[in-house]
Order: sequence, then structure tokens, then C-alpha cells
Amino acid sequence: MKTILPLIALLLVCSCKTTKPTAKDDVAVIRSILDKQQKAWSENDLEGFMSGYWQSEELTYFSRGKISKGWQTTLANYKRNYPTTKETGTLNFEIANITQINEDAYWVMGSYFLTREAGNANGTFMIVFKRINGEWKIIGDSSC
Repeated sequence: MKTILPLIALLLVCSCKTTKPTAKDDVAVIRSILDKQQKAWSENDLEGFMSGYWQSEELTYFSRGKISKGWQTTLANYKRNYPTTKETGTLNFEIANITQINEDAYWVMGSYFLTREAGNANGTFMIVFKRINGEWKIIGDSSC
């Protein structure tokens, strides 16, 4: 009995220990979010696409030489510019780099490719992910 009690105590302490996500874990989650965004966009589910973004008025989007702020503004812009599957088409990302800024932030650089009836389009992007309340969200996006 004297040997079992310390063993039980050790097991309890070890089982309560939480492991901190590694950079590899973070990158896997970020890639998963980007995969979900590709799927949502390709189904013309712009709200689903936007679920990867920080739902805040502080969200910053930079494109065509203009800065826009806010999750709702960004969604409205997408809806105005991509009203149907003819405009959204099929989205594919090619990720060039995912770089850790600190333990709660990464920047991602890559290319996007839209195959669509309205004419194919492609370009580059740089987005910033931040861990907010335990979830990874895009807080800044620069696309051209």
C-alpha cells in the first residue's frame, strides 16, 4: 500500500500536465484552416471562408492599394465582388512559407489560383495568423 500511494500521486500529477502545442502542431492547424478556406470558397460559401478570419473591426485587409478594416467590411467586399460561383470558381493555394513570428503569431506567404467561368485569376498573398483565445485566426491579409 505504501508503494501504491506514491505511484497513484505521480500518475495524477502527470495526467494533469498539459502539453503546449509545438510549432509543428501550429503549422498543421494553420494549414487545416487554409484547406477549409479553399473548400468553402470553391463552394461559394464566403461566410465559411471568412471563419478563418478574426471577427473584429481590427481585422486589416490590404488589396489594390487600399486598406479596409473589419470582418464585416471584408465579407461585404467579397460578397460584392464574388456574388456567384461564376466569380468564385475553384480556389487553390500554393503555400510558399509559414514562418513563426512568436509563439502566438505566424505569417504565411503564398500564391492563390482561381479557376472560374468569369476568367481565371491568380496572385500572391501574405497573411498573419494570431492565436486568439486559443484559436488561430487571420488578423491581417495582403493580397494582390
